[in-house]
Formats: sequence, C-alpha cells, structure tokens
Amino acid sequence: MRLSEVAWTDVRDADVDVAFVPVGSTEQHGPHAPLGTDTLNAVAVAESGADAYEGSGGESGADRGEVAVAPPIPVGVAEEHRAFDGTMWVSPETFRAYVRESAESLVSHGVDRVVFVNGHGGNVEALAEVARRFSRDPDHGGYGVAFTWFDAVGDHASDMGHAGPLETALLRATNPDLVREERVDEAGAGAADRWGEWVAGVNLAHDSDEFTDNGVVGDPREGDAERGEILLDRASDALAELAAAVAERGGK
Repeated sequence: MRLSEVAWTDVRDADVDVAFVPVGSTEQHGPHAPLGTDTLNAVAVAESGADAYEGSGGESGADRGEVAVAPPIPVGVAEEHRAFDGTMWVSPETFRAYVRESAESLVSHGVDRVVFVNGHGGNVEALAEVARRFSRDPDHGGYGVAFTWFDAVGDHASDMGHAGPLETALLRATNPDLVREERVDEAGAGAADRWGEWVAGVNLAHDSDEFTDNGVVGDPREGDAERGEILLDRASDALAELAAAVAERGGK
C-alpha cells in the first residue's frame, strides 16, 4: 500500500504490519545518473520489498498484513557532494528530527513498526541514531530499524562505490530512461577507484571532489540491467525478511 496513492479510509481499514519509509538524497551521481538516484533506488527497493513481504510465506504468511510504503524523504546528509551543482543537503540534526517525527506521525495511527529504507551512504550514521531514539521513546512504544539496500546484496556489496556499478545497475533495471547511456563511457573513464584518501585507516578527504573529478567512484559500465535485477531481488528479499522480524517484535 503506497500511502501517496490511497485514501485515508483505506489506511484506516487496512491491516498494516509495518511501514517502510524510503530515505534518499538529492546529490550528484556523475554525468550519467540523475541527482535523485539514491531516492529512486530506495523507493524501488521499498516497493519491491513490500511486494515480497506481502506475497511470501505460504501458510505461515497467510495471516500477514500489509506494508505501508511512505512517500520518500528526498534530501539527506550530503554536504560531502557540495562542490557539484544541484546537490542539496541538510544538517544531520535537521535530518534526524525530520525523519524521526515523520515516523512518529505514523505511530499516532497505530502503525508502530517502521523500517527506514535507505539509499544513501551519508545517511547511515544519522539513521542509526534515528532508529535508536524512535525505539527508546517511552511515549509511543514504537520500534524502528534502518536498512541500507546496498549492504544487503551479498558479494555484490564489495563493488559499491558512488554512481558506480551497483547504483547504475539498479537504475537500469528500475528507471532505465533516466540513465544517460551516451555518457556512461565518459563516467567510467573518469571514475575514481575507491572512495576517499586513506592514511593509517583514516579518510583525509571530507568532500568527494577531493578524490573524484566527475563524481563517480567505480565503473558504471559494470552495472547492467541484468545485474540490477539481481540486486533488486536480493535487497527485496532481505528487506522482507527484516520486515517480518520487525512486525513480530512485541511492544514495550
């Protein structure tokens, strides 16, 4: 159930087990991918994960309710990309407050189990804190966790860069019209090999333009649509499994 597409009475009458709140970013993704890549990918995984949850389980899943997929939160913690035009960001403090309060509004309607479905690496630390604070709040009894899709794709996770093979592959599978295919070779040729400048286990670079001229880390030419379908299946299955555990978790 996509909250932006249903009426309030549909939500009232639904049996909702858990809500997915997609969280992304509006930031540079090289010359070939849209600024909304992280948000688009988070939404794709959230919607596919909801379908996987509602459609799985056989007899054991027969009594499962629905997943409420919230509208995405499209601006995140992304100041590291400030040198690239079009990038938007908010402070971690603003981000944490907005995401947490958005989830708390769902609790007021009885939807008190939440998974934050994340598509941006810069959000990870802040979302972990959001989930802890949301879950510890004694006033509402809600419980939430944060899920980052590219951490849940098995051995593919080692290829995660930025606008590289994984993000490009998922876009090609789910939003192919938004990939500027005529620029992919350029993006790959100018890409950095890894994220950051590392000395003694410390990243010396605070901003991405310090180590990548075109904003790309990893070769997007290695991310075709077939790989994207594999990534979507793996991330969706993992999200559905997590959702079942979150939905079954008892209240305080």
